[in-house]
Amino acid sequence: MKWNKFTLKTRTEVEDIVISSLADAGVEGVEIEDKVPLTEADKQQMFVDILPDGPEDDGIAYLNFYLEEDADKEAVLARVKEELDSLRDFLDIGEGTITESQTEDKDWINNWKEYFHQFYVDDILIIPSWEEVKEEDRDKMIIHIDPGTAFGTGMHETTQLCMRQLKKFVTEETELLDVGTGSGILSIAALKLGARHAVGTDLDPCAITATKENLEVNDIPDGAMDVMIGNIIDDKAVQDAVGYEKYDIVVANILADVLIPLTPVILNQMKTGGIYITSGIIDEKEKDVVEAVQAAGLEIVEVTHQNDWVSVTARKTGETKSGRE
Repeated sequence: MKWNKFTLKTRTEVEDIVISSLADAGVEGVEIEDKVPLTEADKQQMFVDILPDGPEDDGIAYLNFYLEEDADKEAVLARVKEELDSLRDFLDIGEGTITESQTEDKDWINNWKEYFHQFYVDDILIIPSWEEVKEEDRDKMIIHIDPGTAFGTGMHETTQLCMRQLKKFVTEETELLDVGTGSGILSIAALKLGARHAVGTDLDPCAITATKENLEVNDIPDGAMDVMIGNIIDDKAVQDAVGYEKYDIVVANILADVLIPLTPVILNQMKTGGIYITSGIIDEKEKDVVEAVQAAGLEIVEVTHQNDWVSVTARKTGETKSGRE
């Protein structure tokens, strides 16, 4: 079977949020092509010891999505272009051009299995459904996650940075807000660490299905997490539904360009003394995020790094003024 292939040219730094916008337009599944070098962890997951040197990263990403030959491609492309135009209002997505070609059918689901294998984030084991937990690992914290349409398998440095910070601050009393929850992996980690309850928000409708499936496979009790779709930055209905001054921890693994406008808004959802854990920050954007966090009146607790990625953790102090006042 032949498919119509569409290739969107954008920037590597904004791949994830552009993919979320494609999902909002009805695109199910995106293939990423970029020149970002593989990390050592990536190579280990692929069971490759030595890879040839590739071209230097030029900051450009090509996002491929596919439609069946009989699909109403004009309608889909119109929705995609509308989403991209909205995204341009607050984000530099690069060229944003779309080219079309044809390709043969692929076994998309099983192709993942060639590359995604169980791995550790410190002492937490992350494992896909098609692999068995080894006997020696059965007493460890285990998170079952399959690669899917929603972001978050735990392999990316930003997810791992957030997980390490959650380990430091989660308690049995923790009410967690997970902005940009994706697959729900960070909320699942927090709940397994003992958090009382989690709320996740995302722009991608796929996050609802993915999170619910992952909650079930990880034996998280019904009612332990709620998920809702919407932009908490500017959607008052989402802000109201999430609630005000009720969260001990807010975690946001998104992008620096989204964290900057998010930060002064999310203060409203945090308790005094609450912890704000952020990542999705490439190292060259660290200063911008730190300044935005401080400008909002938050106190920097810690800045951590993994390869080229950064996590900024801060606390809402008693002197911080709510943006609702």
